[in-house]
Amino acid sequence: MEKSIQERCVRERICQNEEAWLSPFARRSSQTKGRLKEEKSCDFRTDFQRDRDRIIYSNSFKRLKNKTQVFFAPEGDHYITRLTHTLDVSQIARSIARTLALNEDLAEAIALGHDLGHTPFGHVGERVLAKLSEKGFMHNEQSLRVVDVIEKGGKGLNLTLEVRDGILEHKSSGKPATLEGDAVSLADRIAYINHDIEDALRAGILKEEDLPKDAVETLGHATKERINTAIADIYRESYGKPYVKMSKEVMNATNTLRAFMFERVYELANKTIQERSERMLTQMFEYFKSHVDKLPKPYLRLLERDDKERVICDYLSGMTDRYAISVFEDLFIPVTFSLGGGQS
Repeated sequence: MEKSIQERCVRERICQNEEAWLSPFARRSSQTKGRLKEEKSCDFRTDFQRDRDRIIYSNSFKRLKNKTQVFFAPEGDHYITRLTHTLDVSQIARSIARTLALNEDLAEAIALGHDLGHTPFGHVGERVLAKLSEKGFMHNEQSLRVVDVIEKGGKGLNLTLEVRDGILEHKSSGKPATLEGDAVSLADRIAYINHDIEDALRAGILKEEDLPKDAVETLGHATKERINTAIADIYRESYGKPYVKMSKEVMNATNTLRAFMFERVYELANKTIQERSERMLTQMFEYFKSHVDKLPKPYLRLLERDDKERVICDYLSGMTDRYAISVFEDLFIPVTFSLGGGQS
């Protein structure tokens, strides 16, 4: 059926609205530098909106719900997982983008994809794979590899260059090419510090009075207050400017909380799973190095283009916590066998 004029104009109307609304420093959808492989445009969605949808429907995104954020397999329904962290980052990044008249669709797509390459067992898993692989391992680089290579049976998602850049550069040490990427980088920090505090309080590791008083006085006593303070501060500091940043006072308070969390929470949480997760990942890594033919078929196909250690890291980093434990047990834990009859 031939498309109506109205259908063909939907995306154009969105782009016109962006021209009227967005900051001069925002990345407009019409300004995208395109994809690695050229594609026909969608009549109803901009390229950044299509990227967001591709990420949401990817298998890697679905698996985030069963990957550790800080606390491994906590007993309770309200602890943060890698998925809920990603959704937190997306919401905060969109709020920052909206207040600064940046492109919300671009910020959301970057945020939803920024942790797709994270390992099982949180940052412990990342450190283990970095140590095992001669080429090292970083979750932001793996996230880019997921969207470029691993998804869709080795075809990748073919995302725009702006989203790919934001995913790769989202760490605090990164330098995103867009202000939307900068917004996601700050949103990531705001999200994990504040919601990890909630988890630590829920787990009984911290009490409210343990938090650094100066930082709390600056940012707020409750999670929603601290997040609101950060977003409002970014707005006051960055609106109408060619950058996205916090004021020195709020950044110092945020960094104080971050250092406190590393000292009092992250190291403690990591110790509880460090030894066992390291043993599991190490033994599985060495096993598949010696038995590469035992990798699942999608990863065997990757061996046609990448080296063995790279592909083993792809497989292990893509595992959920429970799946990693299940594979380890299948490989290394003897299964009892009985013909029945019990003891005589």
